[in-house]
Amino acid sequence: MTLNGRVSIITGSARGIGKRIAQLLASGGAAVVISDADESQAQATAREIETDFGGKTACIPADISQIDHIHNLVNTTVRQFERIDILVNNAGICPLNKIEDITLEEWNRVLSVNLTGVFFCCQAVMSVMKKQGSGNILNLASIAGKIGGIAAGAHYSASKAGVICLTKVFARAMAPFGVRVNAIAPGPVNTDMVKGFSEESMKILVEQAPLRRIADVDDIAEAALFLVSDAAKHITGEILDINGGLLMD
Repeated sequence: MTLNGRVSIITGSARGIGKRIAQLLASGGAAVVISDADESQAQATAREIETDFGGKTACIPADISQIDHIHNLVNTTVRQFERIDILVNNAGICPLNKIEDITLEEWNRVLSVNLTGVFFCCQAVMSVMKKQGSGNILNLASIAGKIGGIAAGAHYSASKAGVICLTKVFARAMAPFGVRVNAIAPGPVNTDMVKGFSEESMKILVEQAPLRRIADVDDIAEAALFLVSDAAKHITGEILDINGGLLMD
């Protein structure tokens, strides 16, 4: 799938799913902006992608819970590349505290990154994409946002349910301007985020999934590549389940 000439921002792309999405977008010819709260790892990832794929790459660190970081991310990208064609809202955090142990501070932190940050990232690219008359936004939701979580915390589940709704809101608002907005709702994925899951929880998840395995980053990244490419040009407002059959809806 060719993405030659397109400019992409991937939040939370220093490692894991975001890094793999960035690699695939770069392999398709897109310029990639690596953005993450972990500046040193983001820089390392940007250098690695530039070496491996030889395309245009930039590193613009950002904590998307901070609105000024979001504005800097978008404005700097436009100054450097003159456009934004793809925004992948991948950044997220997933504390595993039980309901009774969640503090107000932790609740607010999870929502500020996973939901508020996603909203303001989408909002920040709206004017750019509307002016272009084209663009793609892809949000990373979760099966937890549909079923209330399996091992994830209540705050994480609530935030991802919000992302699902926001995806549909932006899809309706941006469609008249030629901008598509979709989301992926993964089940558990073999990344650092699930390392806190107990061995028992992981065993149950595998046993309950008809395909009998946990997703890897390629399962998610390849779907992301499809959704932001022209192969999906008539798809918007879609929430794509990738969970091995844990949820079929």
